[in-house]
Amino acid sequence: MSQNSDNLASFIWSLADLLRGDFKQSQYGRVILPFTLLRRLECVLEPTKAEFLAKAEGTLTQDMPEEARERILLSKANNSFYNTSKMDLSKLGEAGIKDNLESYIQGFSRDAREIFEHFKFAEFIAQLAEANLLYKIVQRVREADLSPAKISNHEMGLVFEELIRRFAEGSNETAGEHFTPRDIVRLTTSLVFMEDDDALTKQGIIRTIYDPTAGTGGFLSSGMEYVHELNPDAVMRAYGQELNPESYAICKADMMIKGQDVSRIKLGNTLSQDQLYADKFDYMLSNPPFGVDWKKIEQAVKDEHTLKGHDGRFGPGLPRVSDGSLLFLMHLISKMRDKEADGQGGGRIGIILNGSPLFTGGAGSGESEIRRYILEADLLEAIIALPTDMFYNTGIATYVWVLSNKKTAERRGKVQLINGANLYSKMRKSLGSKRNQMSDNDIRTITRCFGGFEVVDARELDKPEEPASTRGRKSENGKKAKPKTFASKIFESHEFGYRRLTIERPLRESFQFSDERIDTLRFAPKPLGAVMQWVYETYSKDWSDDPDCPLYGDLRDHEAEIRAHIKASFTELKEKHIKDVLKQETWTGQKTLLLSAKALQAVIGTEQHDDMNAFDGVLKAAQKQSGVKLETAGKKQLTAAVSWKNPQAAPVVKKVHKGTDANPTYGLFAVNGQTVEYKPDGDLRDNENVPLDPARAVNEVNEDYFAREVLPHVPEAWIDASKKDERDGEVGIVGYEIPFNRHFYVYQPPRALKEIDAELDAVSAEIMQLLQEVHS
Repeated sequence: MSQNSDNLASFIWSLADLLRGDFKQSQYGRVILPFTLLRRLECVLEPTKAEFLAKAEGTLTQDMPEEARERILLSKANNSFYNTSKMDLSKLGEAGIKDNLESYIQGFSRDAREIFEHFKFAEFIAQLAEANLLYKIVQRVREADLSPAKISNHEMGLVFEELIRRFAEGSNETAGEHFTPRDIVRLTTSLVFMEDDDALTKQGIIRTIYDPTAGTGGFLSSGMEYVHELNPDAVMRAYGQELNPESYAICKADMMIKGQDVSRIKLGNTLSQDQLYADKFDYMLSNPPFGVDWKKIEQAVKDEHTLKGHDGRFGPGLPRVSDGSLLFLMHLISKMRDKEADGQGGGRIGIILNGSPLFTGGAGSGESEIRRYILEADLLEAIIALPTDMFYNTGIATYVWVLSNKKTAERRGKVQLINGANLYSKMRKSLGSKRNQMSDNDIRTITRCFGGFEVVDARELDKPEEPASTRGRKSENGKKAKPKTFASKIFESHEFGYRRLTIERPLRESFQFSDERIDTLRFAPKPLGAVMQWVYETYSKDWSDDPDCPLYGDLRDHEAEIRAHIKASFTELKEKHIKDVLKQETWTGQKTLLLSAKALQAVIGTEQHDDMNAFDGVLKAAQKQSGVKLETAGKKQLTAAVSWKNPQAAPVVKKVHKGTDANPTYGLFAVNGQTVEYKPDGDLRDNENVPLDPARAVNEVNEDYFAREVLPHVPEAWIDASKKDERDGEVGIVGYEIPFNRHFYVYQPPRALKEIDAELDAVSAEIMQLLQEVHS
C-alpha cells in the first residue's frame, strides 16, 4: 500500500473520533465503510451525472417493469451502477438531512442499493441523526476526494481493504468468522498463483478467481492484487458467495469499488444453495469455518450425494455432521476448470483447514473416502502446517492445502508436506486469539520451498526462544526448549493409504451345569435380570419351586410399590419391561426353565467341560434321558448361563468344509483330516493397517504382512476374507490418512538418570536445610 493510500485510509478512519462515546468500537466500521462506499460511488458518477439524468428522464417516467427499467438505465449510465437522484452529499442540507440521505441512497441501482440494505445503513443513519452526528459525518466524508482521477480502482481497493482490516481488528470477538488475517491470505495466495507466474504475465490474459466463503472479500482482493503486480493489464474476474449479510455487503462493496461486476458476488449458503452452480474457475481460495456442523443443511447435502453421486459435488463421500470442512473442499474440487488436451486450462485451489480433515475417520468412513478420492485422482500438491495462534477466534493448529488438476511432471503422483509451524514472531499486542504473525521472510521461506519442490531436513531457525514462565520454582538443569525447526518432505501419494484387515481369533468356551450357573435361570436375561432379582429377594417369601405353587410370581398386591421402586432405581426400563416384570407368566416361565436345567443337571453332572463342541451332543442325550424339552429361546438362555469364555478351552468349530483345502491364513484349518472353520471371538477381534504397495498384488502384500507382523504373536489368528473394499473388491478396506505430525516428529532422548538423581539430591538437601531453619 502506498503512502498516499495509507494516509487516505487513516483520514477516513478518523471519522471514529466523531463516533467515540455514542457508538461502540466494534460499530465504527458499520458507519465508516458504507459512507466510504457512498462517497466513492458519488465521485465515480459525478463527471457524467448531469448527462445521465437528462438521458434517464424519459425512462424514469415511463410505465414499465422494474427490471426492464434497471437494464435501460444501466445502458444509459454506461457503468455498472447509477443514481437517479439529483442530490449528492453537498446538497443534503442540515435540517432534513436524514430523509434526504435516505432518498439519495434509494436513487442508486439495485446492486448498489442492496449493499446499503445489508449494511443496515438506514438504522445507523437514524442513530447518527439522533446523536446529532449525521451532518458532521457527512461534511467530513465530503472532504475526501475519492474520484478515479485522484485514486485508481486498484488503490481505492487497497484503501477499502485497510478500512476492513481496522474494522475487523476493532471487533476481534467476531472478526475470525468473516476476516482472514492478511499474513495467511498472502501466503495462501502466493502458493496458489506462483506456479502460474509465467502464464499470468502474457498479454490479454483473462482469469477467474472464486471464494465460496467470501467473508469480506480478503482472498478475492489478494488474488487480484497478486496478478496486478505481475501484469497490470491482466483481467481478473472475481466470483464469491457469502452466508453472512453484513460480510456479503462489505465484500460486494469492495468488489464494486474495484470495478468488478458485483452480480457475481452472491448471498446464501454455498453448500445447500450453490448460486454459481454452472461456473468453473481458474483459481479458488477459501477459509471455511473450522469444526462447524452442517445439521441445518443435512438433508439437502445427503440428497445431492445420494441422487447425483459423482455427477454432483459430494460423490466421494460425506464427513460426519459435526464438521463440514471437507464439504467445502469437495465443492471447490467440483469447481475446478477442466484441463484441456493441449495442457491449457485446469484449476488450482488453496484452502485453510484445521487438523481434523488430515486423519479423522477410519478406513471406509466418509472422511477417508474423500481423502482417497483426492489422492488417487492426484489432486493434492502440498499441505503446509501453519503456526498456532494465527487466527482471531481460535488458536488451534491449521494447515493450507494446495490442490491442482494440472500438476507439473515432477509433482505427479507425489505430495509435499511442509512444516512451517515455527515460522512466526510474537505480536506486540494480541488481537483476540491471534498472538503470532508471519513476516514476509517467513512467507518467502515457505513459498521458495514449495516452488522448488524441495526436501528440507529439519533445520534450525534463527528465532528467539519462547519466554519462560515466571511461575513456580525453576530447576537449575531445567528441560531445554525444543529447537525451532523448518522441514519439508515429499511422499508418493499411495504412502498415505492402507488396507484395514480384520484379524480374527477362535472362540474358546467351557460349560458346566453347576448350581450357581443354573440358579441364574430363575430370572430373565437383560434388561430384566437385575430388577427380577430384587423383586424375588423382596417378595418371594410365600413362593416355592413346586411346579403347582399358585402364588409363584403373583405380584398383584405389590404392583404400585414395585412400579415406584423401578421408576426410581431402574430408570432405563421402559413401560413394556415393567409390564413383563409384573406378569406372572414371566416368572413361571423362568421357573420352568430352571427346573428343566436341574433335571438336565441330574443327568449331565456338575463337572466342567472344556470343549464346547461337545455341548449339543451332551445336551441332546440328557434331554432324551430326562424327557426335558426346550424351546429355542430357552435353549439359548440355558447355553448362555452354563457356558463362558476360557482361553484354555478348545476352539469352537463353526463349520466343517467338505472338499475344501485348508488355508489357515483365511481361517480354514486342517484338524484330524478335516478342514474346519472356527467361530471368531468378537472380544479378541483386531484390525491391522497394511500399507498400500501398488507394485505388488493385494493378497501378496496382505499375506506377507500377516505372516510377518501377526502370526509370530498369535499363531491361531486368521484374516477375515469377507471384509472387502467396496470399490476394488479386494480383501481389506482401503483407508487414507495424512499423519502430519508423525512425519515431522523428532525424538528427544530423556536426561541421563545420573543427572536426574543429582538434581533430586540437591533439591532434597535444600528442603532439609529449609526445614532446619524453620525448627531452629
